[in-house]
Amino acid sequence: MTTTTRTPAALTAAALRELTKDGGGPRLLDVRTPGEFRTVHIPGACNVPLDTLREHRAELLHHLDEDVVLICRSGARATQAGQALAEAGLANLRVLDGGMTAWEATGGPVNRGPARWELERQVRLVAGTIVAASGLVGLAVPGLHLVGTVVGAGLVFAALTNSCAMGTMLSRLPYNRGPRVDARTVIAGLRERP
Repeated sequence: MTTTTRTPAALTAAALRELTKDGGGPRLLDVRTPGEFRTVHIPGACNVPLDTLREHRAELLHHLDEDVVLICRSGARATQAGQALAEAGLANLRVLDGGMTAWEATGGPVNRGPARWELERQVRLVAGTIVAASGLVGLAVPGLHLVGTVVGAGLVFAALTNSCAMGTMLSRLPYNRGPRVDARTVIAGLRERP
């Protein structure tokens, strides 16, 4: 038997603004890291980091019986979250097309916290530093330049699979974790919604 994973429908930032303008609308789940969420998020959104969502999706389903819009920075992690929830049986899923980047570009309201670098920017810094350093040191140490080739291959793989091992590792650093978010905290937040 073949199982197909349904990709959640996309919802534009303008359409979401219209749905939420009176304070109601769909349930908003932001799947970015707690650090990213603290920096900026849509008012009323609940932070459910992607790893927590994947691990506890069966528990979360009992608290998500309504329309759900998944949010991340650009839409990639939200799409992954949507596929995980769809596989678990949740039907009313949409992904904010373009994520927080699109939301802010349309002038959507946000809650801001302390500024910090986004995960994607951190990946670019680390990958670029590794490539540049291995290239420079590789001039003196034969073969070291191949480290940059490995990093480049990893970035190509990340683009083709829409995943990023370096981003996953960086998201676990204390700088990106922010306040601890576990399944009980998430479920309590979901119950609080009026």
